Amino acid sequence: MTPSPLLPALILGLGGMALLLIGVLAKANRAQGVTMGAILLLLIAAGLSLLAPDAVLFSGLLKTSLFTRYADTLIYLGAIAALILSVDFNQREGIARFEYPVLVLFAVLGMVVMVSAADMMTLYVGFELQSLAMYITAALARDNPRSAEAGLKYFVLGALASGLLVYGISLVYGFAGTTNFAALAAVLREGAGAGTVAGVVFVLVGLAFKISAAPFHMWTPDVYEGAPSSVTALFATAPKAAALALLLSVMAGPFGGLVAQWQLLIQILAIISMAWGALAAIGQSNIKRLLAYSSISHMGYALMGLATGTLAGVQSSLVYVAIYVVMSFGCFACVVAMRRNGRAVERISDLAGLAGEHPAYAFVFAVFMWAMAGIPPLSGFFAKLYVFATAFNAGLDALAIIGIVTSVISAFYYLRVIKVMYFDQGQPQFDRTAAGPGFVMAVGALVTIFFIILPSPLVAAAGAAAKALMG
Repeated sequence: MTPSPLLPALILGLGGMALLLIGVLAKANRAQGVTMGAILLLLIAAGLSLLAPDAVLFSGLLKTSLFTRYADTLIYLGAIAALILSVDFNQREGIARFEYPVLVLFAVLGMVVMVSAADMMTLYVGFELQSLAMYITAALARDNPRSAEAGLKYFVLGALASGLLVYGISLVYGFAGTTNFAALAAVLREGAGAGTVAGVVFVLVGLAFKISAAPFHMWTPDVYEGAPSSVTALFATAPKAAALALLLSVMAGPFGGLVAQWQLLIQILAIISMAWGALAAIGQSNIKRLLAYSSISHMGYALMGLATGTLAGVQSSLVYVAIYVVMSFGCFACVVAMRRNGRAVERISDLAGLAGEHPAYAFVFAVFMWAMAGIPPLSGFFAKLYVFATAFNAGLDALAIIGIVTSVISAFYYLRVIKVMYFDQGQPQFDRTAAGPGFVMAVGALVTIFFIILPSPLVAAAGAAAKALMG
């Protein structure tokens, strides 16, 4: 029996409310139990999402397809990994509150609605549901000034991005006369005036904020550093996959007829993101800020595929974001495991001598750094290879060359982390890695190392998703 396409969203929404009631009514702190319940709900929703059929729901407000199922799978994967990392970390840091997994469920629900949106109004509802939940999670450690500052900065800048997005939507509606994706695509294929193009630009800016594309990245380093590491792991995975999938859906769908107008803008965003992410990370001493700038550059590489405006380009972007999600949650599992005498440490210099004390931990961390740098034969190399190849094939030689140069520059700070672990003298005396981070590290490392053996399933799935999106 084929499940209803609405069932995963209903499970997330109703399950989140049920867990909220359990947390409120329970006499003791049920944070770990609620977290396990949230992980179970996400697993169930992920399984049902994969089995759900293609459908158009609510008179064209929502749409499910191979593309939405592909994106939903990455969202669920990132959220599950982040919740697993939070179980031990939040307990040790004294921030184990049942509200966190509930907020993650509602944020994931917003992401699923965003990705499945077939109308600008549905897109905005999902966008705001995800954003409101994520603002609160950034300030989860409310007694920590850095966490409170991160939450406030994300809220203020997120509100600005949300305003730009809704203003862009209003311009598009005012000049095109509709908010439905299919109707917009039909109207814009006939041509668009300056007002419509301006609306598209504002929509693009609002979505660029969510994926941390430069120059709309200003929130990322401070929020990554200030938020608890378990929360930062969530920021770096599921929302990035959802926002990039939404950007692909909007630009290749309703705005696909305006590719000549927005293609150059995407190229500029990609170039600035790659360059700024590569250069700004060089002087960082905090591992979370380094990974924040790394995420900016990686979003630039992912945008290269969209910049081609072709089916192969969208496919390469989808492959890239899938590999990035795995590398990212693996890296943050290593960061979460950075504990000394029961306290979390975040400075790169704290890793000095790690290879001598915890060789397995150092090796796994090195694997993720190598992969992020794009060194073969790890998965990160193939992610960059796909987007560079599609850029060259589309005639965007300059964009591809800039990507290669910035990739070489960024290798410096990834390799510096490895150098500190293996060649610097120190006495890290790290605590024993908890089961949750150890499991996430192991899964991420295995996928990263052995992707070369069987890349075809992911490439084929991304190709099918791209075809479903672009018709």
